[in-house]
Amino acid sequence: MSLFRYLPAPSHRMAVMWTLMTIGDAVVLEYGPAGTTHYSMGLFGSMGLGDENRLFTTHISEDDVVMGDVSRLENAIIEIDTNFKPKAIFVMESGVTAVIGTDIHGVCKYMQEKVSARIVSVGEGGLRGDYTTGLRDVYKKLVTKLPKPDVAKQEMVCNIIGASAGSYRIRSDVWEIKDLLNRAFGLQVGVTLGLETDLSSTQQMGGAALNLVLRTEAYESGEILKKRFGTPYVYGSPYGYSGTLRWLEKIGATLGIEIDKDVKLGLESKIHESTQTQGPGMMSRRQYAATIVGDYDLLCGLSAFMEDVGIEPINKICTHTLKDVANVIDGIIYHENEKDRLDLLKSIHGHLLLADDVSSHVVAKDNMAVCVSFPFIRHPQVATHLPIMGERGADMLMEEVTRYFSFA
Repeated sequence: MSLFRYLPAPSHRMAVMWTLMTIGDAVVLEYGPAGTTHYSMGLFGSMGLGDENRLFTTHISEDDVVMGDVSRLENAIIEIDTNFKPKAIFVMESGVTAVIGTDIHGVCKYMQEKVSARIVSVGEGGLRGDYTTGLRDVYKKLVTKLPKPDVAKQEMVCNIIGASAGSYRIRSDVWEIKDLLNRAFGLQVGVTLGLETDLSSTQQMGGAALNLVLRTEAYESGEILKKRFGTPYVYGSPYGYSGTLRWLEKIGATLGIEIDKDVKLGLESKIHESTQTQGPGMMSRRQYAATIVGDYDLLCGLSAFMEDVGIEPINKICTHTLKDVANVIDGIIYHENEKDRLDLLKSIHGHLLLADDVSSHVVAKDNMAVCVSFPFIRHPQVATHLPIMGERGADMLMEEVTRYFSFA
């Protein structure tokens, strides 16, 4: 890893851990030293993930590494099963045990006979890439291992896949999505994979009528569930008024049902009203511009919304590698070197900055910053009803757009 002045992108391992910790009746056991697990807890706390009786480590020693002794792992599995009685234990490698090649899968296989909890070997030491690789891998693992093959069909239930705890205000976004689905179609959400669920619920995933894939890292998981259960899926996230309406239209077309008239008319009215904000830019010689920093799908959604309201998204800076993203839209860039990204941010003036707290700290003061992504320092997540996605998220952003026109 190269040197960073601020914060590097979370690793593969971190994303796997924070995703597994959202499964309420399961625990995560890392086979590694105490220090690596302790370091993770600060990040998980900022995501709103409680780690008490949820995240464990084996505290390996130098002798364990040198001799290949796995007795600490065996004892930890039995102790957790006896004292906490979880329905599942997800066993992970640490970077250290991944390097020495410990056979985590083999240990879990023979230990399954000694405990009541289901043991699921994850075996990811965080050496394969950044957090997007971890999300992709853990979503595929969960939809392959957990859903039962024969479950009852539920016609008016859908699953949300890819609601990552690592997305800023994701709990509010899920709240907004659930409300939109209920108002527009009368749909209910069964499983929210990646944020809030439990083992029993995930076992019933195959019975849903539709899967909503919110981010590109969950796309393959949508394909897996479609092949296993024949469940159709809709890929995309509802950003902005037009983006929300298009998202609802795709859902309606997939399920063969109409959007509620009041919901559709309300969005169409706001689409029309939002275009009137282009007036200040059209009546002056000033160029209204945006710089957006965040995950790939956030960039796609917010860039389209900015264009809708007359603001040109000049810089679309992705916070993770794009090597696994198919058909990257024009203009989205990723800087492998942090200095290149910081230099670009320092060069902008008079922009609406939709980004994280580090980016807002770096840019000149003549830019107007709005926090929409991780990492955050000055924007703690408390409320669960202040989304960025959907109609209410667009309402909030429109307030910032209007303020930007006055600010600029």
